[in-house]
Parts: sequence; C-alpha cells; structure tokens
Amino acid sequence: MRNGELVNLLRLGGIASIVGSIAIWASQGGQGSTAEERAHGERFGIFVGLWAPTFFILANHFNQQD
Repeated sequence: MRNGELVNLLRLGGIASIVGSIAIWASQGGQGSTAEERAHGERFGIFVGLWAPTFFILANHFNQQD
C-alpha cells in the first residue's frame, strides 16, 4: 500500500470515527431505562470519538513522508 492510499484510508477512518461517535451518542446516549445505561452509551460515543485525532495525526505523519 502506498502512502497516499494509507493517508486516504486514515482520513476516512477519522471521519468515520466522528460520524460513528455521533451516531452512537444519539442512538444509545438517550436510550436506556436507567441513568447507568444512558451514561454507558454516552461514554462509548465519546470513546469512539477519541479515535479521530489519532487517525488524523497518523494521516498527517504519513503525508509528510511523501
């Protein structure tokens, strides 16, 4: 895999992480019968959203190597 393809894949992963985080937060954050279940959905959405900076940093790193 060339660096350009890897950079595009990592950027796509970052965008997917953001979209996935919002989707998880919207679908699971407000759902659930107890406060603990709602909090779990919110925390999971935040966890997935934290992957985005890592993907973008890696994409930037490999982009600079070209």
